[in-house]
Amino acid sequence: MTGFIASVDTRTQLAGRNRMELLLFRLSGKQCFGINVFKVREVIQCPPLTVIPKSHPVIRGMAHIRGTTMSVMDLSFAIGLSAMDEQQSSFLIITEYNNNMQGFLVAAVDRIVNQSWKDILPLPKGGISSSYLTAVTKIDNEMIEIIDVERVLSEVIGTDESLSDEYIQSDCLDHCEKKLILIVDDSVVARNQIKRTVEQIGCETVLALDGEEALTLLSGWASNSDPEFERLAMIISDIEMPKMDGYTLTRNIRKNDDLKHLKVILHTSLSGGFNQSMVSKVGADEFISKFSSDALAKSIIKNMKALQEMS
Repeated sequence: MTGFIASVDTRTQLAGRNRMELLLFRLSGKQCFGINVFKVREVIQCPPLTVIPKSHPVIRGMAHIRGTTMSVMDLSFAIGLSAMDEQQSSFLIITEYNNNMQGFLVAAVDRIVNQSWKDILPLPKGGISSSYLTAVTKIDNEMIEIIDVERVLSEVIGTDESLSDEYIQSDCLDHCEKKLILIVDDSVVARNQIKRTVEQIGCETVLALDGEEALTLLSGWASNSDPEFERLAMIISDIEMPKMDGYTLTRNIRKNDDLKHLKVILHTSLSGGFNQSMVSKVGADEFISKFSSDALAKSIIKNMKALQEMS
């Protein structure tokens, strides 16, 4: 199953073109789900697991694979479906999120499909705010549900959102007070995490759910000389988003004479040196891996200081 994952070089070419590869899989039912191949390191038959006493009920055990020990989560149970029964016949999707490796137990792995982010659609508004999904798409007349893995990890492993005192001191607040930051992320968990960090250091926030919504908002503000545009200090954007990803959003900002001066921080759970090279390619100011409140606050304050020195 290792050869099932496409080469990094191929995926690199897709990422700069508002495209992605989606790994399709099934859990305890017939519904098909998807995950970005960029987060997948390997797909293998589930090995024997070592039980971890008093662990979260979603964690089925621990596996040691190619020199790395990782927790294995029952993804079906994590999103509110039936727990996986046939562990021996199940597959393990080994992923890297936020610079950490973890395994997700799934019933079957289908195939990889090449999709445009334009065809990945956000969830309809109303009544599904508690969903474990971030988006949906249709492939061969079948609805594919894309799981909000960040929410799963936040609930199972937890996230430390505390901010060190050095970032909430008055001299830091002086750089950020009354400044506005646009947060762009399709995950409600991620948006709220970033929002809380930004507000702790004295900035105000405005939210967008994807790159297309953010670009429309920015273009409208600029063309109408909106006072909010004058207060806008920077954009903090996820990379993986429906309709328009963070790379494409950044590239469009840099091509627009009214917007190209804006600071753009790409803030994502995608790991690896590839992202650093893409930052320069699309014109972003910085890349930060999710989620460290201190790392994010440090970056914001550094960029705020740079803006003040330029003005």
